[in-house]
Amino acid sequence: MRDEGKRNVLGVLVDVVDYDGAVSRVVAAAHRVEPLTVTALAVHGVMTGVLDRQHRQRLNHFGLITPDGQPVRWALNLLHRVALRQRVYGPELMLRVCERAEVEGLAIYLYGSTPEMLGNLATLLVAQFPLLKIAGTRCSFFRPMSEEECENVVQAVQASGARIVFVGLGCPRQEVFVHEMGPRFALPTLAVGAAFAFHSGASTMAPQWMQNRGLEWLYRLWHEPRRLWQRYLLLNPLYLALVAGQRLRLIRFATTNSRVPKAEPLWG
Repeated sequence: MRDEGKRNVLGVLVDVVDYDGAVSRVVAAAHRVEPLTVTALAVHGVMTGVLDRQHRQRLNHFGLITPDGQPVRWALNLLHRVALRQRVYGPELMLRVCERAEVEGLAIYLYGSTPEMLGNLATLLVAQFPLLKIAGTRCSFFRPMSEEECENVVQAVQASGARIVFVGLGCPRQEVFVHEMGPRFALPTLAVGAAFAFHSGASTMAPQWMQNRGLEWLYRLWHEPRRLWQRYLLLNPLYLALVAGQRLRLIRFATTNSRVPKAEPLWG
């Protein structure tokens, strides 16, 4: 098990952690009924923090950021010589946390997406983990939430008896949501990206050989070119160039920001 703290990747503090270390952190917080904000960042998630200083500050207040994409793991190894052998992929992390939650009797809560997807997700999770307790679900508002709505969500989660909350809203909305709402839930709260779509059967994952070689982006681009072409064809080369600049010490990336993130409508 590895859980060796945070390292600077383009100014975003990513944890040197493997699956066992990440799952152990989440389960420990669940047993203690205490907040832990978690997200799994691929290149797009890291670059969102690079290009938006206020969002970078949010990310750097997360309790745990796992290297979701192979290029993020490679950057950790290149920049900090940590020899991390595998990424910690959000969809896989969700399943491993659910597996432990089933064994240890920790109920989960599913937040985000549509009623249909949540229904399919809950059904398929219970089929895979028959003793898993799903304390509740709440679909996305798909718009900014009022303070009253935020408070209603907090009360619903706390009253459900859940000990772990999974959030699927898409990057970066889900990270903003977890940053703001996770401490209010007072529970480990995980932004798990496309996990809801994958595990509900709404979308398919890239073949394992593509995942292992850092080519998952190509698979997703092939399936959703109009939505994702800018993300991958513009941000991926920029990411590689910036990582090279950090490695060669041509560019320095600050992990702190004196500006407090401005209050913005919270999308849920």
